[in-house]
Amino acid sequence: MFLKVQLSWNVIIAAENLQQGSLMLQRAILIRLLGDFAAKRATKDLGYFTAVTTLDKVGEGKVRQHTGDVLFPVVFNGVTFKLFKGEILEGVVHKVLKHGVFLRCGPIEHVYLSNMKMADYRYFPGENAYFMNEKASKIAKDVTIRFVVIGTKWMEAEREFQALVSLEGDYLGPIASPDI
Repeated sequence: MFLKVQLSWNVIIAAENLQQGSLMLQRAILIRLLGDFAAKRATKDLGYFTAVTTLDKVGEGKVRQHTGDVLFPVVFNGVTFKLFKGEILEGVVHKVLKHGVFLRCGPIEHVYLSNMKMADYRYFPGENAYFMNEKASKIAKDVTIRFVVIGTKWMEAEREFQALVSLEGDYLGPIASPDI
């Protein structure tokens, strides 16, 4: 789910990047803010940072004593992406294993669908392994799947989420394949 958030951060501008003119200063602040936003990647509470939408306020800069850099408090709006238990989403299969498949859903790379949560699907090994059910519905690499989120886990060291998902429910399963 996409969330609209308002955040207050401190942006540090190196002394050598400070130039005369408020437009150049705003540009330097915005470039640094976007870099920090991308580097932070995600947080447990807000999910993955996807976009800065508006820069609402730039506070008065404070010079740091030892470096000469200037710290500006900024307030901005942004968009984040976070999975919630019970949410129905779509993802694309990127790895097929004997015991399940891994999907990508937005910025999340580690969405796991266990074979235990794919009722009626059977594993077919080979170079291009896949799962198939009696209705010839196929789960293979690059297939888009609609699923329900069972649970999520925040991995602090990697600054990313992992999710466990299921096909148990109405209108869940493969919805598009590369063959179509």
